[in-house]
Amino acid sequence: MKRRFKRVYIKQHYTPSKASKTVYYLNHNSWWDGLIPLYLNSYHFKQHARAIMEDEQMIKHPFFSKIGAFSINLKDSKSTIRSLRYAINSMKRSNSSLFIYPEGEITPVSSNQPTFKSGLSWLYKQMEAEVDFVPIALYQQTFRDSKPELYIYIGESTKPTKNLTNQKLTNHFELALQHLLTQTRNVAGFTDEGFKPI
Repeated sequence: MKRRFKRVYIKQHYTPSKASKTVYYLNHNSWWDGLIPLYLNSYHFKQHARAIMEDEQMIKHPFFSKIGAFSINLKDSKSTIRSLRYAINSMKRSNSSLFIYPEGEITPVSSNQPTFKSGLSWLYKQMEAEVDFVPIALYQQTFRDSKPELYIYIGESTKPTKNLTNQKLTNHFELALQHLLTQTRNVAGFTDEGFKPI
């Protein structure tokens, strides 16, 4: 992190307790996103963490499996369900967490609403009621230096009713993350209001 980024800033509205179980969902803009969960869990959350990663990336970078990641094949529906069920089982441990990138692929930063696959909503309906679902916005900018600055905005737990359709749930999660990204883009590299360097 120190070699890659000029500075790292964080804004944190959610801190898990020792009894918490949490699913963190993040936007996916760069290869480095795969290491950010390791950093966040080591220094901020300290939970029993796992992460879902696209199988092609796991094949290219097998060391991710050594730091708690497991693969998902989005091109095979049966394989996708197996991976999601494995994710649910991993959350049965106390103080467990799961990191997921619901866009399913690296997507350029945009002011538009992100587009999620349906897996996050499916997980939400299958998970126990006490599991928190927390959006995390990741944003990089180079306004002040050729080396990028990284902004991490950890939002509050969001708990929509489980009676919603998968499409409406997905839209809810997309809007929650878009809100964090918009707030971050408005201050990153300018005032940095609400963020602190780490």
